[in-house]
Amino acid sequence: MPAVTADTLTLPRVFVAPGAQPRSVKMITNAPQAYEGEGFPVRRAFAGVDIAQLDPFIHLDQMGEVEYAPGEPKGTPWHPHRGFETVTYIIDGIFDHFDNNGGGGTITDGDTQWMTAGAGILHIETPPESLVMSGGLFHGFQLWVNLPAAKKWSPPAYQDLRASEVALLASEDGGALIRVIAGELAGHKGPGSTQTPITLIHATLQPGAEIRLPWRKDYNALVYTISGHGFVGDESRPVEMGQLTVFGDGDSIVVRAANNQETRSPNLELFILGGQPIKEPVAWMGPFVMNTKREVLQAF
Repeated sequence: MPAVTADTLTLPRVFVAPGAQPRSVKMITNAPQAYEGEGFPVRRAFAGVDIAQLDPFIHLDQMGEVEYAPGEPKGTPWHPHRGFETVTYIIDGIFDHFDNNGGGGTITDGDTQWMTAGAGILHIETPPESLVMSGGLFHGFQLWVNLPAAKKWSPPAYQDLRASEVALLASEDGGALIRVIAGELAGHKGPGSTQTPITLIHATLQPGAEIRLPWRKDYNALVYTISGHGFVGDESRPVEMGQLTVFGDGDSIVVRAANNQETRSPNLELFILGGQPIKEPVAWMGPFVMNTKREVLQAF
């Protein structure tokens, strides 16, 4: 897994305050598999979860993990968006993005592209020709972050976040690497500038390691298991690859990696996210996320 790595023993440690209340587990769901764009495989991480539990998030796809043969890599054709932000994070592989607002470029291991669709944008996501010719490993995520009504008509914008800019932290026991992509954790800020207050983290836990993360009470808390086996909450409910944990109220998140992991997934990999709910009506159809059906129809 080439996403940025570091020696956790040299990194700042994350602690929770004495008396912090661990969040209990509300539900654990399984992400069904599907195909997106021109036919690349995805797991729908938020499937089966009420949108009120996800707010301010709308949609999350785990793209891959897939080993392409030469000629197989696929992307998406040109398509529009309005009313939200797309966050594309690449763990393995390489991806190109271009949009009609002049944003775009190439991202690879640990990089992130953050596109604010706002009032409207056209973009394309595709593997570069070199990857199509050679084939290779591809693995990443795309997250949709809603915008409040007051910002849905803002001008489109684009952020290119390099892996080297991500804030790197370690768990209290030193057994987990915590990459802060956006938002803040224990006073350490990620490079992503967010329209809606959120925190976005990619964490790698060695076998037996535990993370106890301080988490804002006014944020929701979601943990998606990318790979490996572990336990969530103080109640130690088991989770595995392709499962989403929705946490309840509290001010800390607890996850522990199982002592024994599979050879193909030697660590527990997690995508951890939370944000301040917008609490506005959501009208979502295809590539448009607005507040009313009329606004969606207008977008079409």
